[in-house]
Amino acid sequence: MRFFPGIFGRKHQREAATDTTPTQADTGVKNVVETSVVGVSTSLIRIKGDDALKVMAYKRALNILAGSVARLPLRYMKQKDGIYVDFEASPLHYLLGTQPQSRLSAYYWKYQLVWQAFHDGDAYVWPRIIDGEVVELVLLNRHTCSFDDTNGTYYVSDEYNGVYGTFKESEILHIFFNSHNGRRGTPLWKEGNRALNIMATGDNETLNRFVNGGNVRGFITNDKSVVGFGEYADEQLEQLAQSIRDDFRNGVGITSLPGQAQFQQLSLSSTDMQFLETRKFAVLEISRLTGVPPIYLFDMVGGNYKIPEQADTAFLTQTLDGILLAIESEFNRKLVSRSMCCKRTFSFDRKRLFSMDLLSMANYESKMIQNGTFSINDVRRMENQPPVEGGDTIYLSTNTAVMGSSKMTGEKEDDNDNNKK
Repeated sequence: MRFFPGIFGRKHQREAATDTTPTQADTGVKNVVETSVVGVSTSLIRIKGDDALKVMAYKRALNILAGSVARLPLRYMKQKDGIYVDFEASPLHYLLGTQPQSRLSAYYWKYQLVWQAFHDGDAYVWPRIIDGEVVELVLLNRHTCSFDDTNGTYYVSDEYNGVYGTFKESEILHIFFNSHNGRRGTPLWKEGNRALNIMATGDNETLNRFVNGGNVRGFITNDKSVVGFGEYADEQLEQLAQSIRDDFRNGVGITSLPGQAQFQQLSLSSTDMQFLETRKFAVLEISRLTGVPPIYLFDMVGGNYKIPEQADTAFLTQTLDGILLAIESEFNRKLVSRSMCCKRTFSFDRKRLFSMDLLSMANYESKMIQNGTFSINDVRRMENQPPVEGGDTIYLSTNTAVMGSSKMTGEKEDDNDNNKK
């Protein structure tokens, strides 16, 4: 006799150790593992590769990271009169500002570069050089380049872009952000695999609860302590259990149990499992993984009006600035020769981060004029406005003065007093 058939039996234990895909048609996610916890059958979804993009919080975080970098101009500059100015005569000025490679604009080129570097772990750019000039920055297709970090060699087989061959380390721009050895990157989904598994499993469970109307789980038995469960043999009990499952799935709210059969509930309600709280916690895990503030993932922020402002500052200083520096350093390392170091440089225009926050931009420009850093015409050029007469004069705010001085009384200083001073 087998008590609780299909729950504690060897057949179920063998299934728990084998990857199956019973819910792939419903969830679109591969690698579903059937497990058993205290007699309750659950489905643990294991995320691999692009399956992670089905987790909305993770996809949103990737979009924010890639989009934030893509909207910043990457400038190629030269030193002139002690400052860096745009090197407009260089082909790199057009490539980085308009079209780095054929059929790809500067925005989407930078977007895909950052997206690949996070999600796949590595992104590779091959500078196509003709007669000593860079004529194209080819972002290699995903999974078409492999890197031998022992020999410092790249092997490329990119049919889409027509790039094949073996390249030295200095010939490929290698962008990555999440690394354990400083030589190659690790996919973000792999680093956060446990959190993604929890979120994907929670999404699947939510779907099942809506589809099944929040049906409970349990097993069928009766109160007879004889062989074969009294009137019902094992086979009949399994058939009865399947019949009840079908009733629930077909929307039957109330069903009957024949004879002495009894239904013992094992699953907990959503409230008992704190199901919704668990899903909120999973969003915070994605935030910790990616460095994107929870508010950017549409998490609840409460009534504190300062939270969005603090999130913007934290995202810029703790997450985004490091990404920008990694890209700048790789471009400077491999596209600027040693002899031109400090005379040429690649740099992102970080001011564009606040271009949509008009109040912050106005406050920034006003203070830069007051402390003498910008002239009025400097600010007008930033806003793409024509210069005005007298706008190149530098002003300096003077809010303090000596007691009794002419600045406080409004009287004009006497020339004799000036001479005495």
